[in-house]
Amino acid sequence: MRTLILGGARSGKSALAERLAIESGREVVYVATGQAGDEEMAARIAHHRARRPAQWRCVEEPLRLADTLHKQARNDRCILVDCLTLWLSNLLGDADPGCLERERGLLLDVLPGLPGEVLMVSNEVGLGIVPMGELARRFVDEAGRLHQSVAAASERALFVAAGLPFVLKGNL
Repeated sequence: MRTLILGGARSGKSALAERLAIESGREVVYVATGQAGDEEMAARIAHHRARRPAQWRCVEEPLRLADTLHKQARNDRCILVDCLTLWLSNLLGDADPGCLERERGLLLDVLPGLPGEVLMVSNEVGLGIVPMGELARRFVDEAGRLHQSVAAASERALFVAAGLPFVLKGNL
């Protein structure tokens, strides 16, 4: 089963994904897309690492998410991807102008056939005002398109606010 978990910053979406991964009863592979480019991001990454169970395997992959999912997915595994918006930021910052389209296409191609369980965490950034800068507007637009496509390819979609999950598609 594929699950998209959306929410704002510090909404509880990662904690929910971690709880669902534990409840799956499967071996968990945590796919981290974030990169510690500054001290604040390094602290966020350290916080996530500290609360994960020690037995979870961690794969760090900032760009080639589809390939990583294809390699890691098995019937007896739960893969937790945290997070799609950091992955999107990495793709937008890549020097190859075709990187975003290629990698998004590969992700959407591989998702429907993945065995096991896949939990994908992402920040919902489209609920506020339209950003002023061109790059910020592109990011919000691309995130919205990505979320729509991933939700369509998923059996379940959840939105988290104040630590409370709301079911958008499927069952909790």
